[in-house]
Amino acid sequence: MTVVYNLIVVTHILGLAAVIGGYAAGQPRVNEVMVWGARAQIITGLILVGMADAIDSLDKHPNMAKIVVKLVIAVAVAGCAEIGRADAKRDKVIPALTHTAGILAIANVFVAVLWT
Repeated sequence: MTVVYNLIVVTHILGLAAVIGGYAAGQPRVNEVMVWGARAQIITGLILVGMADAIDSLDKHPNMAKIVVKLVIAVAVAGCAEIGRADAKRDKVIPALTHTAGILAIANVFVAVLWT
């Protein structure tokens, strides 16, 4: 089960790279890479927490306060990305949505790494 957990961690990190990389590459527009990365972050994050909490052999003990903060930020990133991408398809660019999604994704990295 550890291998499966680690593969999901890799997918989670790739989703993060998609959001931040899409932000760096696509300014001032939200691009499709950011949207799919944000979706992947939420789905894989929920799977990781579920596995960590349910499977004793993984020996993981998630900090639920940290998880809730990260989930709220991830939902905000996904919301900004979805709205920004929908607007971009109609040639209505709102740079604030792009910057909000990118900066919140970076903030989520800080929460993940620095909150111990």
